Amino acid sequence: MKMSYREALRLALREALEADPRVFLMGEDVGMYGGTYAVSKGLLAEFGPQRVRDTPLSELGFVGAGIGAAIGGMRPVVEIMTVNFSLLALDQILHNAATLRHMTGGQFNVPVVIRMATGAGRQVAAQHSHSLEGWYAHIPGIRVLAPATVADAYGMLGPAVEDPDPVIIFEHALLYNMEDDITPQRAAITGAAVRRAGADVTLVTYGGSLPKTLRAAELLASEGIAAEVVDLRVLRPLDDQTVLASVRKTHRAVVVDEGWKTGSLAAEIVARIMEQAFYDLDAPVLRVCSAEVPVPYAKHLEEAALPQPAAIVAAVHQLMGQT
Repeated sequence: MKMSYREALRLALREALEADPRVFLMGEDVGMYGGTYAVSKGLLAEFGPQRVRDTPLSELGFVGAGIGAAIGGMRPVVEIMTVNFSLLALDQILHNAATLRHMTGGQFNVPVVIRMATGAGRQVAAQHSHSLEGWYAHIPGIRVLAPATVADAYGMLGPAVEDPDPVIIFEHALLYNMEDDITPQRAAITGAAVRRAGADVTLVTYGGSLPKTLRAAELLASEGIAAEVVDLRVLRPLDDQTVLASVRKTHRAVVVDEGWKTGSLAAEIVARIMEQAFYDLDAPVLRVCSAEVPVPYAKHLEEAALPQPAAIVAAVHQLMGQT
């Protein structure tokens, strides 16, 4: 069945709403407008305003309402328009969703799913181009997902809704129009996936950087370098074993992360590789991250600021001693 990333998310949402009366969708423009990225288009007419709820422009308020509904026995799916707006609800996510199970001694679970668009590449300037997934992956008590394929966009949402604890799903905005021919089926929300096998170097990435990394692997293959591409998929908890197994096979690694390099998720992955597979490495682990600047509006500057296939290839050349 051929569908887009957007359509896969919509199908998964529709099936979750049909399967469980406790599930409802809430957020800015999710109802009458059909969602900022058209993910929920048509769901209001199908399920009505009790199940598809437009909210005021107050992330702190409606994320808190979703957390309260989850504590009360519902299964809310809360949509935040873009990741930068999620910072307005960080108090609710960090201090309530992530901690209440612990602070009540296990008496309360918070089965809320929070979805948001992330990432740059659309010329929406510095305030709407953030990749802050690493910030959320820092927080104990939540599961953080980054589906990078159409199959995962569909398959990860159902298990996320059924999870008894909070789940945050980051949907890279450049992926919504991506299409693939898939058989809709549930996907694991517990580990990474090897998207391309190789024996010379491991490329570790996630989300919107996966297509660029796969393109880099194709370019490297044309030079006779076989790159293995590992898609993290789950940013918390990280699947160390899949990453380490690949590194122990290839003995070299490059981490590709659209976040800024300083204090990044890429830094955490590098640290784990160095801690657990240092003696398997033939070269230091390298990172390809976004430039340490607010993301520019101008298209040529935006492209220059973000990880691109050419930069990934150059990093591999450096590892292979070809620079």
